[in-house]
Amino acid sequence: MPGHGAAMSTTTRPRTPSTTGDPDRFRHLPEGEGVHRAFLNHLATVKLDPGSSASGMGAVEFLAPRGFGPPLHVHREEDELFYVIEGRVRFELGDQVVHGGTGALLALPCRVAHTFQVESGTARFLTVVAGRRREPSFVEMVHDLGTRMPQARLPEPVQIDPGQVAEACARHGIEVLGPPPGALPPA
Repeated sequence: MPGHGAAMSTTTRPRTPSTTGDPDRFRHLPEGEGVHRAFLNHLATVKLDPGSSASGMGAVEFLAPRGFGPPLHVHREEDELFYVIEGRVRFELGDQVVHGGTGALLALPCRVAHTFQVESGTARFLTVVAGRRREPSFVEMVHDLGTRMPQARLPEPVQIDPGQVAEACARHGIEVLGPPPGALPPA
């Protein structure tokens, strides 16, 4: 108690660390915003290009129909994180198969061969990539292979040229190792 010879106790908040980053590089996108692309018969919405962060982090939200899956591939220089926003996705990592429903997260270090396939009617998932790379990134490959769309919707299916996909992947630090997953039976 003050005035009775007792010491006063004070609490201090931890100091906020000083920052050296550029606060102008902060990014915020409201729901549904981004660059929409028809990409390999599904919708890819680029949320963050790799040049927006010091780590080269990039983010793409996907909406894909049942049965969609990319060829078996490996990212040479980028770690990859998948977050299933809604739906169900089967991930194949070598001999290991992991099923992920809404809220599931899968983190892959670079150089891990993988593919996945949408098991539900549709699935929405976020892919985040990061790496200190010497070559163009996964997000740039989405821009390269995709066609700009004015609205966020699933595109009409088109014929996909596997050779064109493999060449684009190679230009962007991704090595195609095998075909996409096989067709799924109707739901």
